[in-house]
Amino acid sequence: VIMASDNRDSTNNPKLNNKPLTPEAVEFLSAKLKENKKNWFGPSPYVEVAVDDQSKKTEKCNNTHTPKWKQSLTVIVTPFSKLIFRVWSHQTLKADFLLGVATLDMSETLKSNNMKLSEVVQILQLCSDQDNTDVVGDLSICLDGVQVDPETFQRVDQNGRMYYVDHIEKRTSWNRPDSLPSGWERRVDPMGRVYFVDHISRTTTWQRPTQESVRNFEEWQHQRSQLQGAMQQFNQRFIFGVRHGLPNKEFDPLGPLPHGWEKRTDTNGRVYFVHHTSRMTQWEDPRTQGLLNDKPLPEGWEMRFTVDGIPYFVDHNRRTTTYIDPRTGKSSLENGPQITYVRDFKAKVQYFRFWCQQLSMPQHIKITVTRKTLFEDSFQQIMSFHPQDLRRRLWIIFPGEEGLDYGGVAREWFFLLSHEVLNPMYCLFEYAGKDNYCLQINPASYINPDHLKYFKFIGRFIAMSLFHGKFIDTGFSLPFYKRILNKPLALKDLESIDTEFYNSLIWIKDNNLEECGLEMFFSVDKEILGEVTTHELKPDGGNVLVTEENKEEYIRLVAEWRLSRGVEEQTQAFFEGFNEVLPQQYLQYFDAKELEVMLCGMQEIDLVDWQRHTIYRHYARSSKQILWFWQFVKEMDNEKRMRLLQFVTGTCRLPMGGFADLMGSNGPQKFCIEKVGKENWLPRSHTCFNRLDLPPYKSYEQLKEKLMFAIEETEGFGQE
Repeated sequence: VIMASDNRDSTNNPKLNNKPLTPEAVEFLSAKLKENKKNWFGPSPYVEVAVDDQSKKTEKCNNTHTPKWKQSLTVIVTPFSKLIFRVWSHQTLKADFLLGVATLDMSETLKSNNMKLSEVVQILQLCSDQDNTDVVGDLSICLDGVQVDPETFQRVDQNGRMYYVDHIEKRTSWNRPDSLPSGWERRVDPMGRVYFVDHISRTTTWQRPTQESVRNFEEWQHQRSQLQGAMQQFNQRFIFGVRHGLPNKEFDPLGPLPHGWEKRTDTNGRVYFVHHTSRMTQWEDPRTQGLLNDKPLPEGWEMRFTVDGIPYFVDHNRRTTTYIDPRTGKSSLENGPQITYVRDFKAKVQYFRFWCQQLSMPQHIKITVTRKTLFEDSFQQIMSFHPQDLRRRLWIIFPGEEGLDYGGVAREWFFLLSHEVLNPMYCLFEYAGKDNYCLQINPASYINPDHLKYFKFIGRFIAMSLFHGKFIDTGFSLPFYKRILNKPLALKDLESIDTEFYNSLIWIKDNNLEECGLEMFFSVDKEILGEVTTHELKPDGGNVLVTEENKEEYIRLVAEWRLSRGVEEQTQAFFEGFNEVLPQQYLQYFDAKELEVMLCGMQEIDLVDWQRHTIYRHYARSSKQILWFWQFVKEMDNEKRMRLLQFVTGTCRLPMGGFADLMGSNGPQKFCIEKVGKENWLPRSHTCFNRLDLPPYKSYEQLKEKLMFAIEETEGFGQE
């Protein structure tokens, strides 16, 4: 269907950049050509059709003046297009020569067929290329698949609401569709799927471009061009990195080697161990020989190592520790003392890195990618490997660039490829909100026919970054991290991705629907790519009224729907790829905030910058609680500062401009500390506004105790 409008300039020529385009199938039936006495065997004709810078050709027929092709070609036309048909004769030893030319005016043809072409047979005269009065034969064609019907473009539903129908892309929209941006063209592939061509950047996409999406893509390109500079800041990220100007030593989760042992690396990068006392070498780590047990630990148990490399076991269920292995009953140390339970992120990372070391495979794999086709090259190669091969050491190669990959090149590859996932052309992920730059799965990703393969690839890629200890550039939403950890989602999780939706549910929860006269049903409307559909939250939900008695069920169901939004297939494909490389149970001891730090790293938090860009409500800079707060932050290490920042803002990641560029739900929003509550209250946070509610505590010790408890123990960003 052509959404027809007569867009012409003062010279009466069509403005091709602004006119709607539609596919047309042209079937070439037959032709009759004048015989040439000089040609004993006859010509070998084929037809070329050209329209609006497009050109397609049929197959040839051998040695005949009456060819019959019965072959269909699809081209993109407008109501003002002119189709030019050229009949050529194929020559084996010299250039093909032109037999005749015919022209078809789409506007005249549409008018004579009531603005609709459906299996319309046309017989065109073929004229000589040199003299259009010299008829050399005729060409029979069949036109199909074109209709101009501006009246049916605009429709009204049963409630009197006006909407618009796009019959080409089979979708509806409440808003009148805009014309394609300048330089774009709509086409159809051989399978009948609609795609769009950007002639400026020479790229294609399945997603219909709009002025806004083009601006977003230009912004993404601008960000990409700045990544090289951003890499310098990215390289400063760490989990346990530089402290006080001292170089960061290689961290070993197993602790120091026993007396007399040394770890070395051979010329091929393989690690081996030297026992100087016996003057012997071996591949096995002397700290793990005989200590590993293939049987998994009971649920809720974890194995750690002391600074001397002695294993001990943590029972998270009862918060106790012991040297006795719960699987064997044997103690690793006679009469060993109990070790106090500590919720220690560093220890969790050590434990995770230890098991990654046990899962790792020998040797390495090579991944060769170019910067211009980074996503495609990475996709093809990662998906071609067996999943367990991705646990081998990575060797990333950028052709034409000098350098050997001893970790730095792989680090850049993870950084750049994670940013490429944001490319709007792939339509795989989207920002969680206008003020939230964390990623969530795009429910419209199905417009890309290979989207499930891409999600499986991204699942492998994210698992690889965790397994190899590399950071990515772009973080995900908090609910998505909880899905990775197999943790249940709660209503509170909605606040971090859709504040308005969350507040509306809280209003429903706190108010009497019957007194307000609010009529709702167990169904919701959703709009994807302009198409509005209704989703029933339960069977026949469109006819089930929400009441005071069942509104808790409604809130639960609508929250579950909003957090999933019909992306179950994409999520399943992601985790299929993820678990092939790194089974999710290896992450069971982390929470969502810790996983974000594992995946994205954390920046060195500048205390001076933090203080300079903090505002206060009902407190002054000289208030004793504020002085105590900054004393508390000053005494923290960077990890604890990160958790405090997560508690208040919802993420450990800072913008490129630091605290000055913090964003809230309504745009730029500085870090804020407000006096709220009584001295026996716990601190609360409002992540949408980057605000900390700090009660007026009576002493520094009390403030420290309450803040530490809120940071370490609170789930859901706050607790009274």
